[in-house]
Amino acid sequence: MDTLEQPDLTRYAALLPDTGEPGFGVYVHWPFCAAKCPYCDFNSHVRHQPVDQERFTAAFLKEMATVRQMSGPKTVTSVFLGGGTPSLMNPATVSAILDGIAKHWHVPDGIEITMEANPSSVEAERFRGYRAAGVNRVSLGVQALNDRDLKFLGRLHNVADALKAIKLARDIFPRMSFDLIYARPNQTVDEWERELKEAISYAVDHLSLYQLTIEEGTPFYGLHKAGKLIVPDGDQSALLYEATQEITAREGLPAYEVSNHARPGAESRHNLTYWRYGDYAGIGPGAHGRLTRGGMKIATATERKPESWLDLVECHGHGILDQEQLGYEEQADELLLMGLRLKEGVDLARWQQLSGRDPDPKREEFLLEHGFIERIGNSRLRCTPSGMLILDSVVADLAC
Repeated sequence: MDTLEQPDLTRYAALLPDTGEPGFGVYVHWPFCAAKCPYCDFNSHVRHQPVDQERFTAAFLKEMATVRQMSGPKTVTSVFLGGGTPSLMNPATVSAILDGIAKHWHVPDGIEITMEANPSSVEAERFRGYRAAGVNRVSLGVQALNDRDLKFLGRLHNVADALKAIKLARDIFPRMSFDLIYARPNQTVDEWERELKEAISYAVDHLSLYQLTIEEGTPFYGLHKAGKLIVPDGDQSALLYEATQEITAREGLPAYEVSNHARPGAESRHNLTYWRYGDYAGIGPGAHGRLTRGGMKIATATERKPESWLDLVECHGHGILDQEQLGYEEQADELLLMGLRLKEGVDLARWQQLSGRDPDPKREEFLLEHGFIERIGNSRLRCTPSGMLILDSVVADLAC
């Protein structure tokens, strides 16, 4: 396949730079998809009749008003329209949602506003409509660069559709990312290296590269349990991961998080808010949020089923089913869980303030001696590349 002409990378400098602060994000969940992928356990739903977008838009705006009362005045540092498939929304729906966010919170010019899109639902006019509404970053669910594996993954697009979508996104939006899934059945390191190098030739400034995971409740889970779907074992997965890190670093897209790679300065601001343990408002069916109120952090979760969420919002002003006040120890654990995913690591002073203690000296020394973690001066702690391979174990050890 022909390599796309490389764009002017100074285009993304127009967005506000990363300050290093956690920030405050707004996440809006559009729960509808054209088809349900067999590996997906996200809150996504297929509807065979047209969705009443005006009614859902009104509900999004109504829930925003309630969440604004909970959050108080905030300056938004990023907006993320996720799903589901947000690119099934009409541009007018996106415009109304972004206008609503600007009505309820302060939204400075130049913040990152991301929309997820599937290549099968991409049209040039629709993309231009999203750009006119204010979207300045698009994240495409490409997932594979060969038609055989796209079919296996249940995707509705083929490679030609993906390349068309990538080109449109590069032409229309200041920033663009796309996702790939690797560690697929029978995938060799050589095959993945070739596919990854091809992907990098199409990328502008960001790639999200996820290993295929088998999630309970998905069709892939049943096939895997029955022995009909075999994924790479731990050793093979580690080799694939190591190849990913080596190639992306060499090509100027180093990992800044376990599965995310960017040219310096082009990291996803919204996802950094999650990983730096900032606050974020969760709007829409199945959305989660973290809001600090009165010095305490509140975890929110909304009704997952779209129609049930819609009824709740229209009756009560929101679809929030769960509000949990997180204790300081819980916040410290979440900070550690999220922050150790990042190459920049965790702010130790912040963790100590929340947990009320220092890391256990024996556990820290063990992890340091085995090369799983390292100190960055006296202020930060991070996982090494070896530690990233056993991240869950490292977090569990340090959290004890």
